[in-house]
Amino acid sequence: MDIKPAGSNPSVKPPAEYFTGAVRQDPLMQAPDPARVQIVSVTFEPGARTAWHTHPLGQTLIVTAGRGLAQSWGGEIREIRAGDTVWFPPGEKHWHGAGPNTAMTHIAIQEIRDGKAADWMEHVSDEQYSGS
Repeated sequence: MDIKPAGSNPSVKPPAEYFTGAVRQDPLMQAPDPARVQIVSVTFEPGARTAWHTHPLGQTLIVTAGRGLAQSWGGEIREIRAGDTVWFPPGEKHWHGAGPNTAMTHIAIQEIRDGKAADWMEHVSDEQYSGS
């Protein structure tokens, strides 16, 4: 058994090439080999969001606070709220983040394959974010 006390992993600001706006990541758990799960709490300030990306083994989001937005490539922008759980299948191009006026925090759960948990792509434009 390995217990990580709350707050024992420092918060980090993720790379600007993968996010737009003010975002904070709080690493919760990185399982040792042969396990491959990675869990991180991510807080997005209003208007902040990820770039378009995919996950080789999929991703689960558990929204813990606020209201946000999520979209799969070619699909509608969907509102997500505290208490919602979101599943993105392996290889599905998507983005997620806060709403325009409300911050949002979610726990992201994904697995690592071949050293990667995500494949990052282009930023979500303001027009894509607003649905215009």
